[in-house]
Amino acid sequence: MKYQQLGASGLWVSPICLGTMTYGSPVSEQDAIRLTHQAIGLGINFIDTANAYEGYNRVLGSAGGVAEKILGKALKDRRDHVVLATKVGSPLGLGPQDRGLTATTILRHLDDSLSRLQTDHIDLYIIHWPDKHCPLETTLRALDVAIRQGKIRYFGTSNHSAAQLCELLWLADKGLGPRVVSSQIPYSMLLRHFEHDLSWCAQKQIAITPYQSLQGGLLTGKYQRHQDAPANSRAAEKPAWVWQRDDQLYDTLEAIAALAEEAAIPMAQYTLAWTLGRPGMCSLVVGAKRIEQVQDAIAASNHNIPIEHLDRIDTLLPPPWKQIDPIHNS
Repeated sequence: MKYQQLGASGLWVSPICLGTMTYGSPVSEQDAIRLTHQAIGLGINFIDTANAYEGYNRVLGSAGGVAEKILGKALKDRRDHVVLATKVGSPLGLGPQDRGLTATTILRHLDDSLSRLQTDHIDLYIIHWPDKHCPLETTLRALDVAIRQGKIRYFGTSNHSAAQLCELLWLADKGLGPRVVSSQIPYSMLLRHFEHDLSWCAQKQIAITPYQSLQGGLLTGKYQRHQDAPANSRAAEKPAWVWQRDDQLYDTLEAIAALAEEAAIPMAQYTLAWTLGRPGMCSLVVGAKRIEQVQDAIAASNHNIPIEHLDRIDTLLPPPWKQIDPIHNS
């Protein structure tokens, strides 16, 4: 296992982070605990959850907490073996203080997470979504209080842009709170909206820990044109959580599969290896139902994508528009 530094935190984490969004449903408590123990046994030392996670049963404003409770049981005698990340900010209930990133919400929900996780501290506390109604300065001060109390060690963001990260760094430089160390964004071959944030984050020592690197299983090769979704796949169990599979998407998936075959790398490993090779990448948040899926993801960290494939991938899946550099492209 090639551990990597989590941004400016100094923490060393595995290149694959075990995601727990499906703990509770479809992954039962017993299976989730077993999977967590097996993943740790393979060298995974980074685990990601959120106070809102409750598997496929999640609806906007529901109580959450299911995945944290399961993970608390799984880590009861293994807590010191992992870098534990959880999140705050998603709605947990329908009350006005049950959502967002105010000090009131953060500090109350933090205590709830600590109780469910059966721990006295969170290694990486992640603000789950931007809160346009609350100034970042207010959020940062609340996180500073939590760090001073010893309840969290570092903080990161999820679904925040480079512009928002820049403001957080500026506020930290002014002495108004701690420095952000990680950014969790949706990113895959099929979803490159945050492409131009990657190099900037690398320059600022902000670790990228993306989710959806397999795009809900689309990039594993399990879905085939003109065939029903495989049993136990996300498209079969929770179709609303998977993109619509049309001919245009299958054209792209088949082209990626051909590149992976040419490189003699299984498609899922090929796409994860490409993602790990992007600027600023630290650890990929990968959810799993079976330990074989974790093993597959770990194997991806040992592959290198052929250099000649990189331009071909960009042609097949163009990154977003990039501002012209007249000095070096004249």
